[in-house]
Amino acid sequence: MKEIILINISGEDKPGLTSSITEILAGYGVNILDIGQAVIHDTLSLGFLIHIPEEAESSPVLRDVLFKAHELGVNIRFTPVTEDSYENWVEGQGKKRYIVTLLARQITAEHIARVTGVVAGNSLNIDRINRLSGRIPMRQLSEQSRSCVEFSVRGDPENPALIREQFLSLANELGVDISFQEDDVFRRNRRLVVFDMDSTLIEAEVIDELAKAAGVGEQVSEITESAMRGEIDFTESFKRRVALLKGLDESVLSEIAENLPVTEGAEKLVSTLNALGYTTAILSGGFNYFGQYLQKKLGIDYVHANELEIIDGKVTGNVTGIVVDGERKKELLKQIAEQEGVRLEQTIAVGDGANDLPMLGTAGLGIAFRAKPIVKESAEHSLSTLGLDAILYLIGYSDRDLD
Repeated sequence: MKEIILINISGEDKPGLTSSITEILAGYGVNILDIGQAVIHDTLSLGFLIHIPEEAESSPVLRDVLFKAHELGVNIRFTPVTEDSYENWVEGQGKKRYIVTLLARQITAEHIARVTGVVAGNSLNIDRINRLSGRIPMRQLSEQSRSCVEFSVRGDPENPALIREQFLSLANELGVDISFQEDDVFRRNRRLVVFDMDSTLIEAEVIDELAKAAGVGEQVSEITESAMRGEIDFTESFKRRVALLKGLDESVLSEIAENLPVTEGAEKLVSTLNALGYTTAILSGGFNYFGQYLQKKLGIDYVHANELEIIDGKVTGNVTGIVVDGERKKELLKQIAEQEGVRLEQTIAVGDGANDLPMLGTAGLGIAFRAKPIVKESAEHSLSTLGLDAILYLIGYSDRDLD
């Protein structure tokens, strides 16, 4: 190699600028080793790492580029790069890449500072920063909104699990969500998304609603909360709760189904996943009656839940078939993935309770959604501040991709 030069251009963005500069470089047979561009509020930052071939001289190249930059009204800076520095940069591409996703209603400078502080503290280098959320008009800045910034970082951390713990602690402190995941081919090629139903796709626990109608609400809620915290076995707690529903009229189920509060962002998320060709499923420790209602409402492909036994129009207090507990959810995830020809690394599981942890740990991307503390601490990823459609950010989609 003869000469390697980094060219940095900044100024007002305008059509044809990149073309004008590269036409000059092309005339001298210059090789482009790297290129990057960002535009923030119509202000351009453009960089070229170039190799000037031995048969060419750098002075005429840089002179012509300088004159063109002056003509275009932009600033330009040339920085010589040594061959050793270049080779060190090349060797860096062998390091692992990670994606850090910061999500909040509004992102502040403190959020960025604290997140990048953790990145730097673990000897990771930031390669790229992208805003995935849409632009926000000034009149809406004070309103509850949503913001997402994605950092592409590179390095070989000794303990990625410790970094996740640091980000979880920081997220809890700041009231934001921070995801840390390896950037591999599977992250950009998810194909199957499975959801828990109660307190995930809907903002309610159906069995609690049934219990209220049966006059045993307080008793069932106590058992539900204890099970969700992982304090008692799900299957046992489920049988206890269902037994308390004995004698409930079948007509109550229809009334409750029609008034189920769908979680923020659920309809947008599922419709987007459907449009993008994903397969979706409900894997619920709740009841098939309500899962099938949501299936039709949202356009879900599969539903697996518990069958509430009804005889002569009355709930018997029993369920038929295999109880869908945590282990059953995990096995159903594997079955659907195999049936759809999808690798487990290409799957996403979303849930909020302790009985969701087995499937969250099995999926390629397990997300604890508005979950209990024990679940957030055990899952690799959590989402609490935004709606379900923020999952699209975690798999790399931006608002402009989906407009």
